[in-house]
Amino acid sequence: MVNKVHNIKDAHLEEAIHWGHSEYMDEGLVLTERITDAPIPTGPTRMNFILMALCKHGHASYTIDTKKREVKPGDLLFISDQHIVNHITASPDFECLCIMLTTQYYHGFVQNVQNVSSLLLFSMNNPVVQLTPREIQVYSNYFYTIREKMSDTAHHYRAELVKALLLAMFYDMSNVIWRVEQQEKKSPTRHDVLFARFIRLLEKNFRQERRVSWYAQQLCVTPKYLSEVVKLISKRTPNEWIDNYVVLEIRVLLKNSTKSIKEITRDLHFPNQSFFSKYFREHVGISPSEYRRG
Repeated sequence: MVNKVHNIKDAHLEEAIHWGHSEYMDEGLVLTERITDAPIPTGPTRMNFILMALCKHGHASYTIDTKKREVKPGDLLFISDQHIVNHITASPDFECLCIMLTTQYYHGFVQNVQNVSSLLLFSMNNPVVQLTPREIQVYSNYFYTIREKMSDTAHHYRAELVKALLLAMFYDMSNVIWRVEQQEKKSPTRHDVLFARFIRLLEKNFRQERRVSWYAQQLCVTPKYLSEVVKLISKRTPNEWIDNYVVLEIRVLLKNSTKSIKEITRDLHFPNQSFFSKYFREHVGISPSEYRRG
């Protein structure tokens, strides 16, 4: 018996720019109310950006990593990058307030690594959440305010203002996370527990430990098993998670502190400044000094 293999297509944010009634910033942000203008994929599609959307009318269904999800009015859906979406259907009147952004843009306005992990961990277990009437109003207000500021291209601080609004919105949505987590008492699977323990351990130790074997030892599992579980749950390898945390911390320190590059190199336990600069350039595309100036 021959297994049928489906080619997984990649969806990129650049495609969403061309959907009708969208507002976008070249840095990596797109807002639209007309998600139905997007061409519906005919097969499994890997998301290469983060999507958050509030359903206003109609209904839709899809699978994410083979699990079926239903969306109805008042639902907030969240899909982080690298996850596989398939079997998308939507009613003719489906309408939602959709915010899409690249992971790099997201890392550009969050304040610390805990902000990153809390939202992504929550979305993996709660990809669709029913909002309260108050939360619906809060999300809608942010959406329309952000869209208005994005359209004001004459505003000298447009980019900074949009990021500040997105950060404020993040904290309001984090309050939704807190509410749902207080209500839910689900028993996590063994894999979920291990992945969450890995992320929490990573948050505390990434500044000095970047070896997968060290994390596996602390968690009392083999590096192979840890890699398999982390990849299964998050679609990323442990090394990718470690690099994400390190690069985000470097970005924050370069933009929001007066520490010299030499001091940052020391604080993050890189062997020398040359290695540090090479590491940052490999992941971001420019040198630390260029990033700080830009």
